Amino acid sequence: MDVKPLGGALGAEIIGVDIRNPSDYEVGDIHRALLEHEVVFFRDTGIDDAGHLSFAGRFGKPSIFPVSKLMGETKPSLQVITDGPDSPPSTDYWHTDVTWTPEPPTAGFLRATVVPDRGGDTMWGSMTAAFEALSPRVREFLESLTVSHDNDSFIRAMEEKVGKESARPITEKLRTTYPAVVHPLVRTHPETGRKALLYGGNFMRSIVELAPAESEAVLAFLGRHIDQPIFHARWRWSTGDLAIWDERSTVHRGLSDHFPRAREVRRCVIDGDRPF
Repeated sequence: MDVKPLGGALGAEIIGVDIRNPSDYEVGDIHRALLEHEVVFFRDTGIDDAGHLSFAGRFGKPSIFPVSKLMGETKPSLQVITDGPDSPPSTDYWHTDVTWTPEPPTAGFLRATVVPDRGGDTMWGSMTAAFEALSPRVREFLESLTVSHDNDSFIRAMEEKVGKESARPITEKLRTTYPAVVHPLVRTHPETGRKALLYGGNFMRSIVELAPAESEAVLAFLGRHIDQPIFHARWRWSTGDLAIWDERSTVHRGLSDHFPRAREVRRCVIDGDRPF
């Protein structure tokens, strides 16, 4: 197995392992590479949906997405994210997945099934590198803060895609089942011990300890800070590629420069625990 780093802050391509039937030893090596590089990529994997879920299950328990759970699903399944002329992209902003739940995911597994002829890359950012690049005084200040996260932006995106009335039965359940949750602004990685910004993007509502104007200023500063290319890695998809990223130490965004060309990706995440 060969691990080839991609960028200065994070990212590596893994070559020489067939993830359709990896050994326990290979899974352990992949896990160690993921902890070191924060996001890893496999080209032309040849896996199908069942293989995708099976492989993800080697790293933990695949999650049932909150919307699917509210609709009665009891088994994990892949989320199919489709962009096209009638379904504009909605993930082109830096975020960590599902931070509006008490226990956000541990890792994400994303596979490309329809790739546009140009555009449609996905980017990741290292929140450990972003945190470590701050001055000691600012790091100390941010470690004292907590942030309220909610699903309002997720609900608005649902309403835009399917219509407010059509979405109402599920959006009402989302609001009551998943009220706002408070997470630390800086979390400690439970395996590496490194500290990272917990940046939920549009899911972040406000910093609990600050006045509204102060909260807005700090979150705006962090948004500019993590947008620096020195923290990023970028992946140009081919059909069948798979990315695994550490949800505890990264952010990501699906670029929308392919629109209105079609793009389809399939994703699952692994159950996590409460950030600390």
